[in-house]
Amino acid sequence: MMYVKNRNNLPSPCWLLDEAKLIENAKCLFDIKEKSGAKILLALKGYALWKSFDTIRPYLDGCCASGLHEAKLADEIFQKEVHTYSPAFKEEEIEQIAAISHHLVFNTPAQFKRFAAKAKSINPELSLGLRVNPEYSASPKEIYNPCGTYSRLGTTSANFDEYLLGELDGLHFHALCEQGSDALESVLEAFEAKFGEYIGQMKWINFGGGHHITKKGYDRQKLIDLIRSFKEKYDVEVYLEPGEAVGWETGVLIATVLDIVHNGIDIAILDTSAEAHMPDTIIMPYRAEVRGAEAAGEKAYTYRLGGNTCLAGDIMGDYSFDEPLQIGDKIIFEDQMHYTMVKATTFNGIELPGIAIERTDGTIEVLREFGYEDFKNRLS
Repeated sequence: MMYVKNRNNLPSPCWLLDEAKLIENAKCLFDIKEKSGAKILLALKGYALWKSFDTIRPYLDGCCASGLHEAKLADEIFQKEVHTYSPAFKEEEIEQIAAISHHLVFNTPAQFKRFAAKAKSINPELSLGLRVNPEYSASPKEIYNPCGTYSRLGTTSANFDEYLLGELDGLHFHALCEQGSDALESVLEAFEAKFGEYIGQMKWINFGGGHHITKKGYDRQKLIDLIRSFKEKYDVEVYLEPGEAVGWETGVLIATVLDIVHNGIDIAILDTSAEAHMPDTIIMPYRAEVRGAEAAGEKAYTYRLGGNTCLAGDIMGDYSFDEPLQIGDKIIFEDQMHYTMVKATTFNGIELPGIAIERTDGTIEVLREFGYEDFKNRLS
């Protein structure tokens, strides 16, 4: 760990978290908790920069994990509630997961019947749940639609086994992807239509993630009203587990121009990669905002920004700038804290970005730099 005087002294590429913005998001979520009575968990699949957990721990109730490794991280570092769900648990991991989890959510009745009794014998205080599929979602992209046709995620009403009711403490659904409270309202209607007869028998209902609570324009009062109304109607605890809402607009990825080539268009080759470091810009896909840049042609000088791998499609997009780019210039990609470092790879041997935090007092702390050994050791 080291400290640098300013951003120009950071390793390149580098993720830089703005601690003040992270706190702002955490306070927003805490306000929702206080006004609605819901509990809010950090979804580690979206944001897992664990050296920032001390900052957000006071505001949240714990973490939701997608398997053993995330559950261990939540237990060891966050040290509050641990809620674990997986599409399918492994026999050799269930004992460890049960021992450190507070809620354990199964994907199917078959998994529940296979592992629930064993899990409870290990941890009698464990609360058991089942993920259900309300078979409705307005997810903007089918690849992120957990309720789409032939989805493997969650149990449909047709496959629900009432035999489980004597052991079930809660139901979990997840149907949103960076969406607002209007979308949640529609999902709740579908959920109640499919599973309403069982809700009153539960101790808790988990509304899943995808709630874009910290995005500008999100109707937070409607979310509060929906939660309070649901809790009053069914007398259950309500959980939310946002990921992107915690990390939303809390930091950037800073890269450096390595070379500029021309082939019908000016192309700036950067020391980062869309494929390896910003995969959702290709998978989603979406266009990352670049500080000081606009769409192609809107400013005087247009460049295609490309990654430093041999993948032809490793392209961030076409951007225009007020001044010509020069080798050594810094390119700052906005909003690169959530669903980036958790998905990053060393494809093509490219170096992972460093990780740094700009603290509220203005100091910049470099938490981690990566090198050859990190690339080598993950392969064998």
